[in-house]
Amino acid sequence: MPVNWKKIDDSKKPSQEKAIPKLEAPEMQQLETFLPKQPQRCLADLIVSESILDQIQTTLNRILHHDTLYNTWNLKKIDPQGRRTAINFFGPPGTGKTFCAEAIAHHLGKSIITVNYSEIESKYVGETPKNITAAFKKAQEADAVLFFDEADSILGKRLTNVTQSADHGVNISRSVMLLQLDDFDGVVIFASNLPENYDGAFVRRILAHIEFELPDEACRFRLWDYLLPDQVPRSQDVSAKWLATQSEGLSGGDILNVVKLAASQAVVRSGDQWQVFQSDFQAAINQVRRGKEKVGVVSAQNAPPMIRETILSPDELSPELRDRYEASVLQLSANTPELDA
Repeated sequence: MPVNWKKIDDSKKPSQEKAIPKLEAPEMQQLETFLPKQPQRCLADLIVSESILDQIQTTLNRILHHDTLYNTWNLKKIDPQGRRTAINFFGPPGTGKTFCAEAIAHHLGKSIITVNYSEIESKYVGETPKNITAAFKKAQEADAVLFFDEADSILGKRLTNVTQSADHGVNISRSVMLLQLDDFDGVVIFASNLPENYDGAFVRRILAHIEFELPDEACRFRLWDYLLPDQVPRSQDVSAKWLATQSEGLSGGDILNVVKLAASQAVVRSGDQWQVFQSDFQAAINQVRRGKEKVGVVSAQNAPPMIRETILSPDELSPELRDRYEASVLQLSANTPELDA
């Protein structure tokens, strides 16, 4: 060894073992994504037409009087697995679909699990079906109402021209959704603004399709009376009756936005002007109407070309596609124990 060089003592080598963080099982992480919550809305506060209320009550009768219907009246003879109740709410935005789903959970004395498309869809192949399975499993364990918002993204038509793995993944997700819906033993509610996109197989499995229409003048009167707090100062000529006549074509969600806009316009004024006038409400109504007319509406000139889809059963696929489809289903079943039942 050269002079003045120091010998390095390597008898104590650094440990090659690194602390391994404790990871939760993927299934547990997926289950924790879908947490039941206590509903805050009730049916007494739901403002819709009498026709919609009647349809909701009929559907609730199916749930609340299950024992009489299926045992005493023997409906189990024609529907042996009749524990599941699937409901579909469809109609324009802001008409009370989400409110009603929460109110139904409250009426049944159950918690509610709300599932949005973003929580289900995954960029990783095979994860979306697992998320769907996890949502149903959590709802079953918690005895909760399972609510799918933006359901057209989840219940959409299966693709027939499958050219890439993403397309195949969409079809697998739809198939898993069908299987889970068939096996589910509780209440599931779907809500959509685009029900025409539903796959026919889902339409058949849903007990009640309830359309939420834009409110008529009588409903608008009740909505204004409910959504405009008494504490908001207003001019004497502002009444729920007048507001109802001025807001034709607006939904409950639109009316809520009008109240907030009109109040925000008036709150910065002072003196005897510190109140909401008819002009404030009229300006807010016009603003909301312009938004509905111009935002999110595709003109005919810029509209994308229409794509016609045809639903095929596995037997109708070409031999090559059928083999790929069956292989993927087998692989998914092997990786997802819940689908083996």
